[in-house]
Amino acid sequence: MTPATKICGVSTPEAVRAAVEGGAAFLGFMFFPQSPRNIDPEAAGRLAPAARARGVKIVAVVVDPSDNEIDAVMAGLAPDLIQLHGKEPPARVREIGERTGRGIIKVIPVSEAADLSATKAYEPLVEHLMFETKPAKDADRPGGLGVAFDWTLLKGHRFARPWFLAGGLNPWNVAEAVAASGAPILDVSSGVERGPGLKDPALIQAFLDAVRRVQ
Repeated sequence: MTPATKICGVSTPEAVRAAVEGGAAFLGFMFFPQSPRNIDPEAAGRLAPAARARGVKIVAVVVDPSDNEIDAVMAGLAPDLIQLHGKEPPARVREIGERTGRGIIKVIPVSEAADLSATKAYEPLVEHLMFETKPAKDADRPGGLGVAFDWTLLKGHRFARPWFLAGGLNPWNVAEAVAASGAPILDVSSGVERGPGLKDPALIQAFLDAVRRVQ
């Protein structure tokens, strides 16, 4: 089965158009000031309708958000899903889900097999899991760094929720990533950029084309 795709960190009409026309199932907007992909909730809200009209799920990506930050994102964008990309403990994940009434995607940072055990505490609380490369201890942000982990760590695992593979994906390695991990959903950000935060419509199209060729 061809994996579903999420283009994350979009901030321009051109990137949205390329993702939607290319068949992406999810579109992610980043709300994190340290990220070059950061966008204002109202600006994201102006970009989202073109994707919603084509049935694309809108995802708000936040990192250890306060209630005020969550409320601003809900008011400006009203996303379908909230992606929690920080160190949110299960209790906070539950609070955010209840506060927003939206499904949660919880990111699990991975560098070794033992990291996968963190899923057990989150699976009852979320709609999706996402496995992303664990950042270095001195990193100033939790993702979008274009670095892959050992995808084979996921091969054969069964999780209670659908899951995304993220971290270091691009048009040239996505087939290998799916073969190695068995991922049902793919998330790409820096792998379709010509510079930090600068989404390239041609690379978005190339990525989505490459995913369609996956057997």
